[in-house]
Amino acid sequence: MAKQSAGLAALQKRWFLVLLVMLSVSTAIAFILRAAFDSSCDRHFDVVEKRFHSPSPIRATPSPLSFMKSKLVLLVSHELSLSGGPLLLMELAFLLRGVGAEVCWITNQKPSTTEEVIYSLEHKMLDRGVQVFSAKGQEAIDTALKADLVVLNTAVAGKWLDAVLKENVPRVLPKVLWWIHEMRGHYFKMEYVKHLPLVAGAMIDSHITTEYWKNRTQERLRIKMPKAYIVHLGNSKELMEVAEDSVAKRVLREHVRESLGVRNEDILFAIINSVSRGKGQDLFLRSFYESLQLIQEKKLQVPAIHAVIVGSDMTAQTKFESELRNFVILKKIHNRVHFVNKTLTVAPYLAAIDVLVQNSQARGECFGRITIEAMAFQLPVLGTAAGGTTEIVVNGSTGLLHPAGKEGVTPLAKNIVKLATHVARRLTMGKRGYERVKEMFLERHMSHRIAAVLKEVLQKAKNH
Repeated sequence: MAKQSAGLAALQKRWFLVLLVMLSVSTAIAFILRAAFDSSCDRHFDVVEKRFHSPSPIRATPSPLSFMKSKLVLLVSHELSLSGGPLLLMELAFLLRGVGAEVCWITNQKPSTTEEVIYSLEHKMLDRGVQVFSAKGQEAIDTALKADLVVLNTAVAGKWLDAVLKENVPRVLPKVLWWIHEMRGHYFKMEYVKHLPLVAGAMIDSHITTEYWKNRTQERLRIKMPKAYIVHLGNSKELMEVAEDSVAKRVLREHVRESLGVRNEDILFAIINSVSRGKGQDLFLRSFYESLQLIQEKKLQVPAIHAVIVGSDMTAQTKFESELRNFVILKKIHNRVHFVNKTLTVAPYLAAIDVLVQNSQARGECFGRITIEAMAFQLPVLGTAAGGTTEIVVNGSTGLLHPAGKEGVTPLAKNIVKLATHVARRLTMGKRGYERVKEMFLERHMSHRIAAVLKEVLQKAKNH
């Protein structure tokens, strides 16, 4: 009997791993791992399995991007990785392929040796009909010259223009759409963006980032921005399917919490970002420690609260991550803080936690897609009052905002206590956040916004 129990437990763990892969649907990751949805599951997860293998409903209305059929589009990425910019460009590539556009992809900066992630991403694109070739050489030049549209993804991608096109740059600029995702000051270099005033347009993820770019380019570089188009991002259909599947969420919640060693009634506050000082994990832990002190001082009766840091990478042995772990040991809160390695499986953690903390520092996130993903899972958001977060989170309604920097530590601690002690408030904010996503931040919303931009940019290129 003991052997049978052990065997069953091992089987369940193995199939749970399969389920995690199936539900690895954070935005463009869903496209990357689409093949995993073809895996069969143990009968233990039959309900979840059927959810993802039911026939797709017939689309009632044509895609807003259908006018791109047969158009040739060249997508230029500064790198190919699992970071937000490249994955977002891949998502656009698949949307365009879905309406019959001819899509070509080049990556400007690639390591000399083939990396597994790059190999996998390139082959996923090839499988979907996206042509992938070298950023340098005559093929890249010829494609840029005959393309109907060229999309430069991120400010750094601008280096490709002079490095490859050289004397052909003026012929290509009128049909370039520059998609900008950066907020940090070190991206404002003339070597990156000197051609920015002459492109057909700049597409930027938030109003705040757009104003920052307009002011910064004029004041620091003395150049003028082209017409800027603000395009808020949207959640993929795949992520929304998981977020709206109560069975999938319950299964994921139970297993992830079990793996972390926390109870169902415990309250989990999580920050889901790559571990770096700019994402504010250090200040979050200080706030979390302060919130524990407040609960103890006020003798509040609340379930145990935990902090989850998703995005850890101890293989890199960064000084910053060592600081985080040393702080946890020093304050003796190691039983309340959980570090989770970088993972493709974001959805399971969104299903398992109770509150998302978006603690990006300085000017904040350009947009911060994890924020709308969390809201899709009906999670309230505690975010910094900076950058695109202020355009997503309605303070006091779908979450609570606090200042960036050290002055935000105590306000965030107080907000943690507020949500820990008021279940109804958490649930209400989460529901409002979900409603806001359904109203503004779905893939179809993003597709309509991008379609409007592409129509205008194509017309400009045609008239040039």
